Amino acid sequence: MAEITAQLVKQLREMTGAGMMECKKALVEAGGDFQEAQVVLRKRGLATAAKKASRSAKEGLIGLAITPAGDTGLLVEVNCETDFVAKTADFQALVEEIKQIILSRRPASVEALKALPSTSDSAQTIEDLLKAKIAKVGENMNVPRFVVHQAAGVLGSYTHPGSKLVVLVDVTVKNAATKDKPEFKELVQDLAMQVAAADPKFLRRQDVTADYIAREKDIQRARALAEGKPEKIVDKVVEGRMSKFYEEVCLMDQPFIKENSVTITQLLADRGKHLGDEVGVAGYVRYKVGETAAADEAAAE
Repeated sequence: MAEITAQLVKQLREMTGAGMMECKKALVEAGGDFQEAQVVLRKRGLATAAKKASRSAKEGLIGLAITPAGDTGLLVEVNCETDFVAKTADFQALVEEIKQIILSRRPASVEALKALPSTSDSAQTIEDLLKAKIAKVGENMNVPRFVVHQAAGVLGSYTHPGSKLVVLVDVTVKNAATKDKPEFKELVQDLAMQVAAADPKFLRRQDVTADYIAREKDIQRARALAEGKPEKIVDKVVEGRMSKFYEEVCLMDQPFIKENSVTITQLLADRGKHLGDEVGVAGYVRYKVGETAAADEAAAE
């Protein structure tokens, strides 16, 4: 059996993040074999992580990346249990590693992402890495979703302080020279802030699903009847209220947050005239920490 020195214990602790006593016990169990001791700790860590994996993880960060060419944007949500852990350098490094792996490997799903090798330890997959972090920190962690967006135009973003709410917007123009104008860059930023603040569910009216419309009409019909509106005019009341509904859920119909008398459609037309170009929105993505966990809990009820 190899000699188990304090230096060896310290080295194993720095390598794994486990406690000093746990490292010493692992080395004893492994007969002083450093590599085998890592395996022992990982096995214990995985068992610990499995117990914690059922705990709700509603905190965390949204990772944002836009390629240097500006043609691809990425948002990824990485969850933990507390804001304290989300603010640590170790957790932020985890988010950064996952971002870079997604950009370089372009996995098709969260499951495919978790099966990829970690760049910080090629012997581990991303799923192994998450479990090791769970064991080290003592909190459940998860990657519930990510999206890679290929730009049709110019990508802009907005990150709310704390990186718990992040938006990507894809804004199109006809003239490439427009992209470099300060007024256009300001518009892109305004649109990203609009999505962050107003939380549109759809880009345009035609994008609203039939189920979503039917559900809203049922709500407005029940509301009108509860208010005592005569049955014969209820349908007209509902149709009148649907305009307000579209203003709330469709980005292009929403009032501009900086000037409520102007819709986003009007804003784009006005700014387009000023820029001498045709400006449009090809799409957007809005991620807020905890949305996935909340939706899963609601679905389970």
